[in-house]
Amino acid sequence: MTRISHSTMTTPGGERLVVMTQEAFDDLSEAVDKADAEMTRGSIARGEQELLTKDEVKAALAAPTPLAFWRQKRGLTQQALAEAAGISQQYLSGLEGGKRKGDPALFKRLARALRTRIDDLVEDEI
Repeated sequence: MTRISHSTMTTPGGERLVVMTQEAFDDLSEAVDKADAEMTRGSIARGEQELLTKDEVKAALAAPTPLAFWRQKRGLTQQALAEAAGISQQYLSGLEGGKRKGDPALFKRLARALRTRIDDLVEDEI
């Protein structure tokens, strides 16, 4: 690994900062992007993540929640998924519609039943 030239400084408030050239920062950013891409490729190869087709991406974006998309993608009824997760069909319907909230343990059960990651079921908040 190439050594990146940098210097450090401490702000009056005690925060430590790292200073480097734009070129060094760009090189570091590129290395991080490459490592992230390699981790993703490995995760896909191990079956931990799956790729979606263009039509599936459109369906995912159109679905009220990621949970609704993944249930439909897996071909499960709300009743079947609810039973697998140990909740009522009505509760699952509320989760899929974004009207109910669930705790992490519930989403872990849902992810297991859907053979996907919890991250795939939770919407990113920007």
